[in-house]
Amino acid sequence: MTKIAVLGNGSWGSVLGSLLADNGHDVILYGNIQAVNDEINAHHTNEHYIKNWHVNENASATGDLKEALTGADVVLFVLPTKAFRIVAKNVRKVLDELGTSPLVVTATKGIEPGSMMLMSDILGQEVYPNDPDKIIAVSGPSHAENVAQKDITCLTCASKNADNAMFIQSLFQNEYMRFYGNDDLIGVEVGGAVKNVIALAAGIVAGKGYGDNAKAALMTRGLVEIARLGVEHFGAKRKTFNGLSGMGDLIVTCTSVNSRNWRAGKQLGEGKTLDYVLENMGQVVEGATTVKAIHELVADSDIEMPISEAVYRVCYENSDVDKEIEELMGRSLKSE
Repeated sequence: MTKIAVLGNGSWGSVLGSLLADNGHDVILYGNIQAVNDEINAHHTNEHYIKNWHVNENASATGDLKEALTGADVVLFVLPTKAFRIVAKNVRKVLDELGTSPLVVTATKGIEPGSMMLMSDILGQEVYPNDPDKIIAVSGPSHAENVAQKDITCLTCASKNADNAMFIQSLFQNEYMRFYGNDDLIGVEVGGAVKNVIALAAGIVAGKGYGDNAKAALMTRGLVEIARLGVEHFGAKRKTFNGLSGMGDLIVTCTSVNSRNWRAGKQLGEGKTLDYVLENMGQVVEGATTVKAIHELVADSDIEMPISEAVYRVCYENSDVDKEIEELMGRSLKSE
């Protein structure tokens, strides 16, 4: 039995933790909202984040980070991007105190504004600056609601160390969850992060009443942007973006009402402001954070990200959606 500390007990953290407990592992969920911890421990539910679903009764919850990390073989980060670094710093302090060195896994999909760093980079900086082999990322097409219903799901597990990636794959593998290994840690993370921005755009287009043709065009050209940023800025492998963490995640996030980024975009397309959307969503919209990081990242570069930049202007410069669509469609002609 492997002890796994899941940091973050929102919808995705709770579902992944419950799955791991289903697989026979010793799971403890860490979160900073005590009412959620109490509900999980007393009723094995998490109604605020995911309705009509039960957490495996063998999984427990705590607000004490040291309790969560004590004896852990694996630490799974499932946190909002904005909280990721501070928790990583605290994890390093506790691990120093405990004298342990578990594998650390990120299931967070984002780019940190300011530093423009991926989550694995933050883990490398804050937790394991001298041991990058202990850092793993999991990503791919997955809504927490579908995994909770045990819908067939395939994800990617990426690490610079193939043995560690294989070990993490084995922890999650069961009759409805299948993992594929990948050595392109950077590419896997870029795909997972930037697709949230394209999902915002897909929602905006839907909110304006456009149909399947527009959706297909947006997703196809959005994938080009994701790969362009990944290859030209981060040094990722282009083929990664044709896989689960690229095309696969883009499909599921741009086409489903379960996608909070798509839902947020749809409201933007219907005329609501970003402040209104974020205040009433009830859950984190990672695309709204990531698009700020992308805007900062490409500001002084020659990397073309027209869809992402249009989303940024709609979100943060109150640009008119119709105007942005007109400008995207009127860009100079070029080869595919």
